[in-house]
Amino acid sequence: MKMRKWMMVTAVAAMATSLAACGGNNNTNGGNAAATNAPSESTAPAENNGGENTGAETAQITPEDGASLVVWESKEERAFTDEIAKEFTEKYNVPVKVEELSPVEQVTKLSQDGPSGLAADVILIPHDNLGRAASAQLLLPNDVFEQETVKNNTEASIIGASYDGMLYGYPRAAETYALYYNKSLVTEAPKSFDDVIAFGKTFTDKPKNKYGIMWEVGNMYFDYPFIASNGGYIFGDNGTNKDDIGINTDGAIQGLAEFKKLKEILPINSGDINPDIKRSLFNSGDVAMDINGPWELAGYKTALGDNLGLAPLPTIGGKTAISFAGFKIFAVNAYTQYPNAAKLYAEFASGKDAQLKLNKLVGSIPTNLEALEDPQIKDDPYVSAFAEQAKNSQPMPSIPEMGNVWSPVNAALPEIWDKGVDPKTAMDKAAQQIKDLNNGASQ
Repeated sequence: MKMRKWMMVTAVAAMATSLAACGGNNNTNGGNAAATNAPSESTAPAENNGGENTGAETAQITPEDGASLVVWESKEERAFTDEIAKEFTEKYNVPVKVEELSPVEQVTKLSQDGPSGLAADVILIPHDNLGRAASAQLLLPNDVFEQETVKNNTEASIIGASYDGMLYGYPRAAETYALYYNKSLVTEAPKSFDDVIAFGKTFTDKPKNKYGIMWEVGNMYFDYPFIASNGGYIFGDNGTNKDDIGINTDGAIQGLAEFKKLKEILPINSGDINPDIKRSLFNSGDVAMDINGPWELAGYKTALGDNLGLAPLPTIGGKTAISFAGFKIFAVNAYTQYPNAAKLYAEFASGKDAQLKLNKLVGSIPTNLEALEDPQIKDDPYVSAFAEQAKNSQPMPSIPEMGNVWSPVNAALPEIWDKGVDPKTAMDKAAQQIKDLNNGASQ
């Protein structure tokens, strides 16, 4: 079955509905060692042998003789993969080696190492990276398990796992971000960023390394609400029109003016904020609020216990804050020596039980419909808060040109934050860079 392109326009509503129902460390060793000794023909992508398989036939797929797998996983979610890989090996007698690599780096790494047989067999990527990988023929379609995947997961996640009418991915988790806060410091979640500034003026003490709020101010992913909440966007036509760039529209510039104001209560440069620093300060009570995603939930609950609060993002300039929505998806390397084993792993590690395990270990939001109805999810106030924010989230564009957006915007944001550059000047420059890249200019 091929997904219809027109379904893309339903992504925002589907994301909201599906989530509401629930209530970068680089290892360069790379790849499956067996592939390095493969004959020359193994450098071609693996054949798509399962395209006509249906759900009734999936029980017949078995790992290749002597199969072993390499999977790439983020440092933050390594605990899940270690457990799920062990379970997979016990069930299928296929050894699995886990290598840490940031999901945002995996498509680039796959494009470099896939043809030579040095890349992982199964990769984990943000859905907005899918178009780049699929258009470069780096991935095998999700064919053998297509019917189950479509039936078992939310519509929005299936859209995110598809490109140009073809299902490639195996959805594993839905992601947006919200406002974590320490209840012992902030008695009630702020309703607006004006409230955040008012609180920060009473709490922030730079000499003592104490801040009212902290987030990755140089990262477009977390700054998107300041672009989008007043009408800005990345690409027009629901993220599909590369020629309609909206990061420097009047609405985007209005939102970024609000972004710039927050420097008063977070008077440090963007380069001095990273996930490890922010996590440590929030856990110790030196940061009162943090804009972050579900991957931090388990650790924050351990550190703060009942003092941990979670709420939708505060309003920006009187407008509801619109966050980025994304999906993490498994995909199978087109150059794998073991396509059957790799597809089995991707399906096994993204099913209901696996998604519930991932939620338990790292606080992720499932895409599996049965998992979303499980009491573990429905009765969780934190997941419910993410679901509330998801109602006002927009899926990241998944066209290949999305890869041209990150560097220019992630260069513009520090210019605004660190150097006080006028947002219009900085974003005009970034928009032109994106346009040039979309039209074939090299980075």
